[in-house]
Amino acid sequence: MAEGNSSRFMTWLKRIVLALLALFLLLIALFAGAIIFDSLFGSDTADVANIEYENIDGQKLYGYLATPQGPGPHPAVLLIHEWWGLNEGITLLADALAKEGYVVFAPDAYRGNVTAAFPRALWLRITTPQEQVETDVDSGLAYLRSLDSVDTQRVASMGFCFGGGHSLQLGLRQSENLALTIMYYGAVVTEPDLLRPLTEAQPVLGIFAEEDNTIFPAEVLEFEAALNSLDIENEITIYPGVGHAFLNEENYNQPGPAREAWQQTLAFLEKNLMASE
Repeated sequence: MAEGNSSRFMTWLKRIVLALLALFLLLIALFAGAIIFDSLFGSDTADVANIEYENIDGQKLYGYLATPQGPGPHPAVLLIHEWWGLNEGITLLADALAKEGYVVFAPDAYRGNVTAAFPRALWLRITTPQEQVETDVDSGLAYLRSLDSVDTQRVASMGFCFGGGHSLQLGLRQSENLALTIMYYGAVVTEPDLLRPLTEAQPVLGIFAEEDNTIFPAEVLEFEAALNSLDIENEITIYPGVGHAFLNEENYNQPGPAREAWQQTLAFLEKNLMASE
C-alpha cells in the first residue's frame, strides 16, 4: 500500500515538474516573441530624431536637438533617455527645457533601437554593452559642446532612470566638461572615493522616489552622505508617496509630485547655470 502511494506521489510530482517546465518554456517563448515582434514592427529612433552625427569611431548616431530663441550662447543640457530609448517623450521634455532658455540635446544610447514594450526594454538594457553606451553618450556631449549656440562653461547632464545613472557616470568621467549633474531615480554611487571627481565644483541634483523598488531610499541616503563627506554641493530629494519613474512628459506640468520635481529642477538649473551668466 505504501509503495502504491509512493508511486502515485512520484507520478504526480513528475507531472507538476513537467507542467512547470512547460509553463517556463512558454513564458520564454512569449518573451522572445514579444522582443522579435517589436524589433520588426515597432518604432525607430529615426522617427523622432532630428540630428545625425558620428561618434569617435565614425559610427552614425541619432539625436534630438531643441533650441531656445536667440543666437546665444546659451546654457545647455544633455538629456539622457530612459531604458525605452530615445522616444517622443524625451523630445517633449527637451522642448520644455528649451522653452526655459537651454539648448538641449538628447543623444541616442541604443543606436536606433527604441521600444514601448517591457520585454524589449529589458533586453536592450542588459544586452547593450556598457562601454558602447558610455562612448555614445560621451559623443553626444561632445556634439552639444561643439555647437556655436552653446556656452561650454554652462553645460549640465540630466537623465531619467537608465539615463539618470548614466548622467551621474558622465559627471564622473567628464567633470571638467560639465557644470552640474542632474539625475532622476538612477543608479547611485555610495563609495566616496568613486565620487571624488565631482569635487571640481560640480553641484549634484538627485530626484528620487520613496516607494521606488529599484533605487531604494536607503541607498539614496548613503549616496547623499558620500557626497556630503566630500563637501560636494548637492540637493538630494526623496519624494514621498510615489514610485520609480514618477515623472513623464504627460505630468511634468500637472499638479502633484512630478510638477514639484520639475520645478525643483528648473530652479536648480536657474541657480547654477542661468545665474552664472
